[in-house]
Amino acid sequence: MPVSSLPDRAEVASAIGWARLIQGKDQNVHPAVGVGLVIELVPGFSLFMRAFSQLLDRLSLEPRRLAKEALLMRYFLETPDPDRGYALAALTGGLNFKHAKPALLRSLISERTDPQLFALSYDFVGDLSETIALMWPQNLATDGQSQMLALSEVVDQLKRAGKTDVPRLLTAWLDDLDDTGRWALLKLVTGGLRVGVSARLAKTAVARLGDLETSQVEEVWHGLEPPYEVLFAWVEGRTGPPDNDDPAPFRPVMLAHPLDEDKDLAQLVASDFAVEWKWDGIRVQAAAGRSQTGESVNRLYSRTGEEISRAFPDLLDALDFDACIDGELLIIKDGRVLPFSDLQKRLNRKTAGPKLVKSYPAAIRAYDLLHLEGEDLRGLPFSERRNRLSTFIASLQDPRIDLSPLTSVGDWQEIAAARADPGQFLDKDNAAVVEGVMLKRWDSSYVNGRPKGLWFKWKREPFLIDAVLMYAQRGHGKRSSFYSDYTFGVWRDGDNGPELVPVGKAYFGFTDEELREIDRFVRNNTVNRFGPVREVQHDMETGLVLEVAFEGLNRSTRHKSGVAMRFPRISRLRWDKPTGEADRIENLEALLP
Repeated sequence: MPVSSLPDRAEVASAIGWARLIQGKDQNVHPAVGVGLVIELVPGFSLFMRAFSQLLDRLSLEPRRLAKEALLMRYFLETPDPDRGYALAALTGGLNFKHAKPALLRSLISERTDPQLFALSYDFVGDLSETIALMWPQNLATDGQSQMLALSEVVDQLKRAGKTDVPRLLTAWLDDLDDTGRWALLKLVTGGLRVGVSARLAKTAVARLGDLETSQVEEVWHGLEPPYEVLFAWVEGRTGPPDNDDPAPFRPVMLAHPLDEDKDLAQLVASDFAVEWKWDGIRVQAAAGRSQTGESVNRLYSRTGEEISRAFPDLLDALDFDACIDGELLIIKDGRVLPFSDLQKRLNRKTAGPKLVKSYPAAIRAYDLLHLEGEDLRGLPFSERRNRLSTFIASLQDPRIDLSPLTSVGDWQEIAAARADPGQFLDKDNAAVVEGVMLKRWDSSYVNGRPKGLWFKWKREPFLIDAVLMYAQRGHGKRSSFYSDYTFGVWRDGDNGPELVPVGKAYFGFTDEELREIDRFVRNNTVNRFGPVREVQHDMETGLVLEVAFEGLNRSTRHKSGVAMRFPRISRLRWDKPTGEADRIENLEALLP
């Protein structure tokens, strides 16, 4: 089971019955275990649900990315089809059981435990699957056969089961499994694995089974279906690449390195680079084409390859072409680019209704052209792709897709000035949603990943304020026992004198040691409790001041303070600063565009 602090090797070994952690050197050891940590699966167990549950358990305990990759590779090597394919689908969000939802799980556990006790336990643990797994009464009369179920059997039965059958199935399995098995089953059912494995990491582990790049797997991914047997056959060299006649595939994106001002500016030549605005939206890829039967296919992808088409129906009918555009998703209404807070209203939704679409119309500001009428343009230099893009966007004559302008600046001093004050070059509304500048070598081809020396991002310096911690909430996963989500405020004049008003919430930016210090402060200075949230002492004399960094500020009618921060994070703990000297709301209002 996941724990709040990482165990040592002996603790991990005792917690995982299917693995042995042994010391030694092995030429076949994955680079992640360069310190001599080798993981051996107990022979014969990889076929069963137990192997999957213990894989998730080990992944949840392991903080190192390469070590997680090693665990995934070993599992995929040891586990036959179709089980490993369904595990891959679970890790990449490719499974959905329409009749098995969190509400059903809550109902099942409420029939077996005291509801108040469950609520208190859920408050403490912070994870629904883990809480139910720990509290589910052990049925000593069962035969343990669920431990030996193949993962594919679980998936198949859940997919075929009707609405009235699912509770019976889940109850029987939960009765029969141990704590770790119950936890894994519930994670599988809800789709929220939360074991620190991204979809890209899972695909990387699959690619590493053979001599493939992650990008090669990503390019064929959307044409595949679980349990991905053709994919595994390809990476293991048993067949050629899967047939991919998808007319609108995802193409792995090219990313930029942050510019190191002290190092890079002395080595780079400004004239070698195109200078482009970095817009405050989300990176997307718009791909469209026609199938072999002549059917129009158009899709919108996030930068990680997740299809988000259904959430943006107002853009799909604009993709009436045979091309692939790399660009920024923005909200543009009446010619005005709206702040990121308005874009957030459209994000993380499965669909968008007419009212939402009308209030917050989506648009794409195009950066690059990757494919056009059957021709792959990624090998061309950026200068040529940019010219082709300019001509292509002009031919569309659609206000929902426009061209991101380049900046006419010369040396580094002029580029720095544009970065610091985009209002010199853009109108007020556009300048307000610029995060900085992008530097792209004119001769760069479009290469997936983050190649060195080709593209750089030079973001504007973050804003900093001193705010007072007001509320804290427990985190999730390995942070579930720590108060790690913080609401902070600044001073304003109230009816009875100075008062704090909340202006933001942050849950990263601090070290593990600082997390323990803040957690200790929260527990020792709690003055009120609201479920999983604690209110801490905060007045003019006592409290904790946090230095908060953020990327921008917008007006907001949803927040009591009237402002909304963009990407707030904890920059420093100001134990030295009296709470009465924290910033006032007027300091933030002065930053509003």
